[in-house]
Amino acid sequence: MTHDTSNKKILLSGIKSTGRPHIGNYFGAMKQYVDLQGNEYDSRICIVDFHSLTSIHDGEILSQYTLDLAIDFLAIGLDPKLVTIFKQSDVPELMELTWIFNCITTMPYLMRAHAFKDAEAKNKEINVGVFDYPMLMAADILIHNAEIVPVGKDQKQHVEFARDTAEKFNRIFCKTEGLSDEEAEKLNLFKLPEAYIVSDVETVPGIDGQKMSKSYNNHIPLFSEDADITRLVMSIVTDSGASLDANDPMAGIPANVFNIHKLFIGNSDLIAAGKTYLESEETLREFYKSTGGKYKPLKDALAADLIAFITPLRVRRAEIAKDTDAVRTMLAQNGAIIREKVHHLVADVRRKVGFVV
Repeated sequence: MTHDTSNKKILLSGIKSTGRPHIGNYFGAMKQYVDLQGNEYDSRICIVDFHSLTSIHDGEILSQYTLDLAIDFLAIGLDPKLVTIFKQSDVPELMELTWIFNCITTMPYLMRAHAFKDAEAKNKEINVGVFDYPMLMAADILIHNAEIVPVGKDQKQHVEFARDTAEKFNRIFCKTEGLSDEEAEKLNLFKLPEAYIVSDVETVPGIDGQKMSKSYNNHIPLFSEDADITRLVMSIVTDSGASLDANDPMAGIPANVFNIHKLFIGNSDLIAAGKTYLESEETLREFYKSTGGKYKPLKDALAADLIAFITPLRVRRAEIAKDTDAVRTMLAQNGAIIREKVHHLVADVRRKVGFVV
């Protein structure tokens, strides 16, 4: 399972194991993991099951979701020879680092977090895990000294929190305050991570036009059966977002249908199958206009393209799921690999904060 990662920038990202992924998860994050795997990065893709505990309080369910997500990652094309897929909970040192970060972080700072503010606005009784989410996320990123962190636009704040935390730790415990950048660089333990955002898929719309989300129940599952795909596509709201201005290139086009369909622009497999309207946004737009304002042919085309895209993923996933022991072995081996990789940094942190006497 191991691969050469020497002298490569570390890329880290992950997804919570809180349910099966949908096409929004795929185009918003998972596809980028596949596109970025290869020889350029030491890619580490994490199943963030510690974070999942903020909402999943059933051990059997969380265990199954975690296994399912590992299978999903393999089914979409992540190659274990190029990417290290691991479980967050297999790196218990994260908890120690999170506690250290907690001790240099103020409550008002954490109250700026979007997830906390959203929960507070909805008058939810907020558990401490949700409140402290940004510090565990910072520990996630910084324990690897990750330099590249693929995230959606709405998750950029997590990387900003990690950068702030790295700077604060370096200043306090590495004694870099007042030093030049060059001098500080020699003493700093933590690198400052950079967010990697693919601008044209910042937000994937759901069937109601809002951001696609399981919590909104507006999603299309990534491994859906054909009948479910057709049903969900036919339920897409078509009366919002389309321009009424005749001079607008989107005039008369159902925006919600179009904005999902355009995710497949440039897909070589679909184009090779004769879907020439997916060659560019312009050709897709012209195809939409060619129906004369009739929505059903457009939904039929979107459903057909989704089925053509999802079917091979579903078939591949079913094959991988036949040998769950192999998937569990991969996760266990990769957990050990990751612990070994982060060991030296954690040891340095322990020395800096005074745990070594």
